Amino acid sequence: MALVAILGTTISPYLFFWQASQEVEEELQMGRATIEEREGASDMELRIAEIDVDVGMFFASLVFYFVILASAATLHATGNTKIETAVQAAQALRPLSSGVATILFALGLIGCGFLAVPVLTSSSAYAVCEAFGWKYGLDEKLRGARRFYVIIAASTLIGMLINFFKIPPVTALFGTAVINGILAPPLLVIIMLVSNNPRVMGQRVNGRLTNFIGWTTTIVMAVAALGILVTWGH
Repeated sequence: MALVAILGTTISPYLFFWQASQEVEEELQMGRATIEEREGASDMELRIAEIDVDVGMFFASLVFYFVILASAATLHATGNTKIETAVQAAQALRPLSSGVATILFALGLIGCGFLAVPVLTSSSAYAVCEAFGWKYGLDEKLRGARRFYVIIAASTLIGMLINFFKIPPVTALFGTAVINGILAPPLLVIIMLVSNNPRVMGQRVNGRLTNFIGWTTTIVMAVAALGILVTWGH
């Protein structure tokens, strides 16, 4: 379950919807109002997108590594392996650096909230609205995309209510990561098929290296997801 959770956190389905939707909104801000105007991409645009994604992945993985390293060196080393709330994690870090680690953890948690909540709630709104054909977009006014903003508000409210229903946040995050790890493989298969289809991509189909990395990632995540389903209850 931990392996699937790590994979589900690294390659989360919500990122597929967020990234694609943000690309469209950026082009709308550039004045490309119609689908025909947004078709295709120049070599420079693809190069900029590649740099953007590579740099983001590098720093995300770097931070992820040090989160695991710090958790192992502090919480696990002292026997705190059943952390269920942020308070428990902060208290476990209190002996380090005369309490400075606890303050740093709190500031990091607040920063993550400001970053993650808008992205996660918007991603769910994008996905639902696209599925039902409703108008959506952060560039839209409230009157023009009411359902989109209602979903964002409802998602935020549900996240807040978790605290009042005594659901352990860390346990909820872990469970969500596992679900992401199970849902990601089918979406990855669709993405790989689409990105290799000349009728959709034209001459911009995947190269050999991209296909190797993409299909390898898909297979690894699929095997891990199947493994957790097969061993469930054992």
